[in-house]
Amino acid sequence: MTIALGIDTGGTYTDAVIVNSQTGEVLSSAKSLTTRRDLSIGVKKAILAALETGPKDNLSLVALSTTLATNAITEGHGAPVCLLLIGYDRKLIQQYRFQRELATKDVVYISGGHDIKGNEVAPLDEKAARQAIQQRIERVSAFAVSGYFGAYNPTHELKVRKLINTFTDLPVTCGHELSTRLNSIRRATTVALNARLIPIIQDLIANVRSVLQELAVKAPLMVVKGDGSLVRAEWATQRPIETVLSGPAASAMGAFQLAGKKDVWAVDVGGTTTDIVELKQGRPKLNPDGANIGGWRTMVEAVDVHTIGLGGDSHIRCDDEKQIHIGPKRVVPLCKLVSEYPGVLSELRRLSEVRSFYPGVDQFLIIGKKNNTRISDKDAAVLNLLQSKPQSLAMLVSKVIRDDPWLTKRLQIMEEAGTVQRAGFTPTDALHVLNRFQLWDTRASEVGAQLLAGRLALSTTEFCEKVVQRVSTQLAASVVTKVIEEKIGPPNWDGEPTAKALLEWALNDNQTAQLGCRMTLERPIVALGAPVEAYMPQSADKLHTQLFIPEHAEVANAIGAASGGVIQRILVHIRPLEGGSPLRLHLPEGLKDFSDLQEAVDYANAHMVPRIEAQAQRAGAKQAEVKMNRVDKRAKVRGQEDIYLGTELTFVAFGRPSIARST
Repeated sequence: MTIALGIDTGGTYTDAVIVNSQTGEVLSSAKSLTTRRDLSIGVKKAILAALETGPKDNLSLVALSTTLATNAITEGHGAPVCLLLIGYDRKLIQQYRFQRELATKDVVYISGGHDIKGNEVAPLDEKAARQAIQQRIERVSAFAVSGYFGAYNPTHELKVRKLINTFTDLPVTCGHELSTRLNSIRRATTVALNARLIPIIQDLIANVRSVLQELAVKAPLMVVKGDGSLVRAEWATQRPIETVLSGPAASAMGAFQLAGKKDVWAVDVGGTTTDIVELKQGRPKLNPDGANIGGWRTMVEAVDVHTIGLGGDSHIRCDDEKQIHIGPKRVVPLCKLVSEYPGVLSELRRLSEVRSFYPGVDQFLIIGKKNNTRISDKDAAVLNLLQSKPQSLAMLVSKVIRDDPWLTKRLQIMEEAGTVQRAGFTPTDALHVLNRFQLWDTRASEVGAQLLAGRLALSTTEFCEKVVQRVSTQLAASVVTKVIEEKIGPPNWDGEPTAKALLEWALNDNQTAQLGCRMTLERPIVALGAPVEAYMPQSADKLHTQLFIPEHAEVANAIGAASGGVIQRILVHIRPLEGGSPLRLHLPEGLKDFSDLQEAVDYANAHMVPRIEAQAQRAGAKQAEVKMNRVDKRAKVRGQEDIYLGTELTFVAFGRPSIARST
């Protein structure tokens, strides 16, 4: 029996499962709160809990899905890196303000580069490259190299890599290694982000390996990429950018593994966000334009996911017009807060006795991660108040606001920095009140519900039912948004009042509307996540579609991580030169010209198949099956024969991961 351990670190929970890789049977599973200050703490707790009830021996594979790369990019974290741009036009980049997209301020422009045909435009200025490298060896943690049209001729990138390796053993990433598609700025962005992430991922891998070693787990460690496939941990430390959107990709793989449905919408409702992914033939659909993370447009092949700030920990507020708002901000649920700090309950009850309602009466502030930067005296005073225990926002405002009129703004900045966390009423609290989810202190949830329900002149049960209905409606609307996005681009509901009204009538069964509306989702939904049974049946009913909530849906991401295979892709171009002949084949290590297209294709096939087989094995495959997809590009011109523009050859290697042998 082949046994695998799957681990997923989400925004709220870290999950661990032990599965029979041959049958897909889940042998044990466990959840632990994600410890953001050190992910390895939550990972260790989850693994230990899974091993308590599952087999401890003969683990043959450990697969890790992590949000670390995605979160680091989104939050602006990363190691200091130097980006070496070969042949880029500095004036053009500054004119169009592209420098803001380069993901680092340390950018060096070096003469060299190639044209679209792969011909050298100017010799590489090795002297300038050598000088830039030597000046930065003590100041950076990694180097990134991107040559102009390096995707079509990487020789200058390879020369600069060799120079860097001559002077230092710091990590180096070249643009052509990550993508051979055109777009010089996005390729530079991608390679710089990758370099920034290398030390961060190396630290995570080292911590996870330390946990596995402590627990005497000798199985090889692999990491989930953003397309749902697996790579060796060593590979991930060199190409961490490929692990962005690892969580949603693992979720989609878990949906197929658990439900066995090939063409579905996977909806994963987590604590912080909800991810919606389309599955076709059992594989998550990839974004052809590359992953867009935290405003950075990359060239990374990753799952085409629609993410919304809606989950079990989404903050619930009531406005002056007595409307309920849910998310996108994440807070600590009141029930969890009181479980950790029992003394907070009495303060919450005292606040509930205040007759006049004001915003924030149900909210508390908690000390967050340690701050290593210099802060103002006023910020220090707030943090000192929070050291001993959480403080109600109402109390904090009453104590401090007179001396600090900018307190609210500064608290917002401190929250964004993570030094302060907010607690408040959430959908998880609503489910506790309705007795549909019991994990922490229901008494706190009930008091929080009373505070908000009184604002709307509702009973606590009525208010919590409205919360559940609102979450279900928002989930259904998000699926509709994703479906429309697939066809015509993201809809602008607020800018299209007619479309927004039709959507609301269709999803809310509005009896006052004189126009009946109905939406039918043609493909079924596979719902994943701990709370989906509370929300998704209503969502599916609104969309008149079939719903599957498989067993073990609450740990689907970890199951998806454990069930992945190794997939590697390389894109090769064939382009015509002057007059349509001869043809130039752009290989990863250089150029080769041909007079016949089929001859060029045959040469590429003979050359690339063993290359990508070896790459798949380095990435962690035991054996690999290779397929080639050919696309000839032609343009129709009136009165003439079709004009040949070029050929794209995509080589894809598939393989099962190498596993540890049973002892």
